Amino acid sequence: MNANRKSAIVLLSGGLDSMVVAGLAREAGYALVALTIDYNQRHRVELESATHIARHLDAIEHIILPLDLTRFGGSALTADIDVPKEGVEEDAIPVTYVPARNTIFLSLCLGLAEARGARDLWIGVNALDYSGYPDCRPEFIRSFEAMANLATKAGVEGDAFTIHTPLLHMSKAQIATEAARLGLDAGMSWSCYDPTPDHKACGKCDSCRLRAKGFADAGLVDPTIYA
Repeated sequence: MNANRKSAIVLLSGGLDSMVVAGLAREAGYALVALTIDYNQRHRVELESATHIARHLDAIEHIILPLDLTRFGGSALTADIDVPKEGVEEDAIPVTYVPARNTIFLSLCLGLAEARGARDLWIGVNALDYSGYPDCRPEFIRSFEAMANLATKAGVEGDAFTIHTPLLHMSKAQIATEAARLGLDAGMSWSCYDPTPDHKACGKCDSCRLRAKGFADAGLVDPTIYA
């Protein structure tokens, strides 16, 4: 590896968006330090996807960090609450929202970045297709970046952090197209919130519906095996 190559911390969930963000960071010339949070979510097969993606993209380090958010609950992904299967509800924050998840996860990325001497954080938040999640909005990202540079030794010494959100204003179709452009096998990624016991995607949760529609709108084949 080029000794002068900058490293980036990439929040790698194993989903399509995080895979594309990691691919874009690599395309931009960064060495990837991938951080995956094992928060005891329902869709734990996503962790296997993150491992495959990190390996495929030649991440120089991949940390899978255990953080059991079922102790907090408050979400269909971390508590005994049914995952909705009736489609995306307009103008409402869905029950699949995990309380303060991106704030928690970006804080962990920030700590890792400062420890590794990295100043670039990449995250696959999307303000278009994710219905109502408050921690996917541009104003949240701007505010967190400002906070990051107030709350760290590097920040107050003028070595500023930057949060990269290249998917922020993309549709799911555009993200699927970007995966294809980058030469990434979308089959490595996992989107379903509520997989079946035999590790098939349910096909009915919000995330499955958005993924399937995105590939269809892009005119691409979705390699996901749906139940």
